[in-house]
Amino acid sequence: MTEPVLVTGAAGFIGMHACISLLRSGADVIGVDSLQAASLVGLEQLRRDRLEEIGRRVAADERQEYGRFEFRQLDIADPGFVQALSGSRFDRIVHLAAQAGVRYSIERPDVYVKSNLVGMANMLELARARSCSHLVFASSSSVYGGRHATPFSESDRIDRPVSFYAATKVANEAMAASYSHLFGIPMTGLRFFTVYGPWGRPDMAPWLFTEAILQGKPIRVFGRGELLRDFTHVDDITQGICRVLDMPPAIQPDGIAFSVYNIGNNRPVTVNDFIALLERLLARQALREEMPIQPGDVPVTCASIERLRAATGFVPVTPLDAGLASFCDWFRGYRGL
Repeated sequence: MTEPVLVTGAAGFIGMHACISLLRSGADVIGVDSLQAASLVGLEQLRRDRLEEIGRRVAADERQEYGRFEFRQLDIADPGFVQALSGSRFDRIVHLAAQAGVRYSIERPDVYVKSNLVGMANMLELARARSCSHLVFASSSSVYGGRHATPFSESDRIDRPVSFYAATKVANEAMAASYSHLFGIPMTGLRFFTVYGPWGRPDMAPWLFTEAILQGKPIRVFGRGELLRDFTHVDDITQGICRVLDMPPAIQPDGIAFSVYNIGNNRPVTVNDFIALLERLLARQALREEMPIQPGDVPVTCASIERLRAATGFVPVTPLDAGLASFCDWFRGYRGL
């Protein structure tokens, strides 16, 4: 019998969807999240709602092959984190817990050190202690820095991050590669590109813009709306996570069993086009407050996904208009609008 999969950040945006996808595939899942209050108002309650949503979806699906879900409230950065899981049985890890956001990392780098660096070190120690067969972890398109040439390829340089958040993700990749080399643990980093969808993060454009437009409030548009973003629906992201999890990298001649993949939509659009689509879906005009580009922001994100496609057959299937429509429908229901 296959052992359960450990998913960190289970109450987070991508984490909740990843848990549901794994459960639907028949895998048992141990979800870990600290449920700590974040800087965003109401985010703690939102995360609790997400965990309840997992339980509701599991209960509503009567297929016998549906996996079982167990939740553990733990902080990955705590000194006793590895020991706290000593009684839990799992063989693979999907590590999604992190402090996200480029702009907040400028204000509070200490939070990112704790969650993204200390937390990652604990996850690597956990994988080593358990001799895990595969650790899949979240990296970010932000590692590419302020590049203009597109699409971004996994072979591009990542030694010039333009935000501290990006720097922690570059460090995560290096940390994972070192542990793979030292202890022979297969590891895969996934560089996510602008993920959106139902239960998305309240600090990201889809949520902020939708809420403001529906309330008749202005939206802040940075860089004249000319920034290009490779918006990727969360269902495509979780498809990629599940595919990668089942395909651990082989040990290479240099002794490292380590891979990195971009996971994006490969169809970037301008923020202006994104706003125009949102206006059409909501049947309302946005009030705009033009702002200069923010420190740490990058002009464009665009994923080359050929390496992931070749390795796993991954193909994003959710066009932006359909994905954003699903988000708007969910948001109206969630807010009762």
